[in-house]
Amino acid sequence: MTDKLIIFDTTLRDGEQSPGASMTRDEKLRIARQLERLKVDVIEAGFAASSNGDFDCVKSIANVIKDSTICSLARANDRDISRAAEALQGAANARIHIFLATSALHMEKKLRMSPEQVFEQAKQATRFARNLMGDIEFSPEDGYRSDMDFLCRVLESVIAEGASTINVPDTVGYAVPELYGNFIKTLRERIPNSDKAIWSVHCHNDLGMAVANSLAGVQIGGARQVECTINGLGERAGNCSLEEIVMAVKTRKDYFNLDLGIDTKQILAASRMVSQTTGFVVQPNKAVVGANAFAHASGIHQDGVLKARDTYEIMRAEDVGWSANKIVLGKLSGRNAFKQRLEELGVQMDSESEINAAFSRFKELADRKSDIFDEDILALVSEESVLNDKEQFAFVSLAQHSETGERPHAKVVFTVAGREVRGESNGNGPVDASLKAIESHVKSGAEMVLYSVNAISGSTESQGEVTVRLQNSGRVVNGVGSDPDIVVASAKAYLSALNKLQSKSDRVAAQG
Repeated sequence: MTDKLIIFDTTLRDGEQSPGASMTRDEKLRIARQLERLKVDVIEAGFAASSNGDFDCVKSIANVIKDSTICSLARANDRDISRAAEALQGAANARIHIFLATSALHMEKKLRMSPEQVFEQAKQATRFARNLMGDIEFSPEDGYRSDMDFLCRVLESVIAEGASTINVPDTVGYAVPELYGNFIKTLRERIPNSDKAIWSVHCHNDLGMAVANSLAGVQIGGARQVECTINGLGERAGNCSLEEIVMAVKTRKDYFNLDLGIDTKQILAASRMVSQTTGFVVQPNKAVVGANAFAHASGIHQDGVLKARDTYEIMRAEDVGWSANKIVLGKLSGRNAFKQRLEELGVQMDSESEINAAFSRFKELADRKSDIFDEDILALVSEESVLNDKEQFAFVSLAQHSETGERPHAKVVFTVAGREVRGESNGNGPVDASLKAIESHVKSGAEMVLYSVNAISGSTESQGEVTVRLQNSGRVVNGVGSDPDIVVASAKAYLSALNKLQSKSDRVAAQG
């Protein structure tokens, strides 16, 4: 007999808390649809009470996604819980995820509450939530660093009040596998009603052990839900990586003896979509989804793989979505082929006019590069969604001159609230000159904390994808731009970041 391991994806909530990773409603919807295609069991769509924008995102996802349970995070108070329940009204399957800190450090320094006050609040909040919804999850924030006796008391009480999932977070990534696994095991053994709840793990990657800790929580501790994100996205060093958890359990079923509902062939598409939407590039040697994950440079390895694949490969590349036989679109491809590829990539357009606009941009790109890959289409659609948002700044054109021995010069034409303006500047290079040309007019005063260029596909004809991270007045945002000309892509990325700085979305820090 095997048990099922529940995959709880929090890319859209905890992953989005990574500085600069905030997403628009349309971007979140697109990723949620891909998570549904991936057959994720639970999608944590956001933190409904943190802002009107997040409320709308949770509500939109709840109304669209039917095959996954949709979850909203909530602090342990009536307002947050009511707001979450309201946002989730349209969901086919809904869950409220309550959190409240239980470690001595968090209770004293952050909550300024006594243990007894925390105990009572946890009980009352769970009871209130259970009266609104049947599926309630409770997380003791910083649970791993909490006093065992106190934690047992709190968790026993919230199970008694109706919490059907108990999640034990390693909020600061302090755990090591054996100790964390035994910590979960001890909780389950000591709490009399522990069998009335599904036990869950949520581990951060500060010491690089989030996946190992989560698997120990499953194998040693008996947890049957893992909270994770696509590409391990998340604040600081990130969260437990969904693709690594899933493929570890699938590949080593002889050891874990667990079933999964995940369609692993959708993993790569999800990884690419999250990477291109947030601008957080996947490192080439990243397990499962990195560009080199199934590449063999060593002659001995190559020879072995050619003779018998399993000499050096424990997974098949095609099982996670890699394919050597992918149909590549080009300038002769028609609208129906383009529309079908959008559907295969999990991209849903709300109107024919949106499809037509995206197809027009596809044809423009196809005139400039012969082969259009899936990554190109995702980048194009992301840019299209930004244009449809009618944001403050939009790219029009760029001219730049650079020559050995001369200082580069750039002229950039862009719109500000629909009005065309021009900026001009010298710089240390063509990219520097172009961004300074924009800044000479905008005068945002923002500090650039990251600039990175990534080739979307593998040739010199590839589009360049540029990520620009800006910081201003405590806000950190990412802008992403793509174009066969990396100087143009840089200008687009800078304007995208400026647009996000203009957006005033209030967010509330939540449990990890």
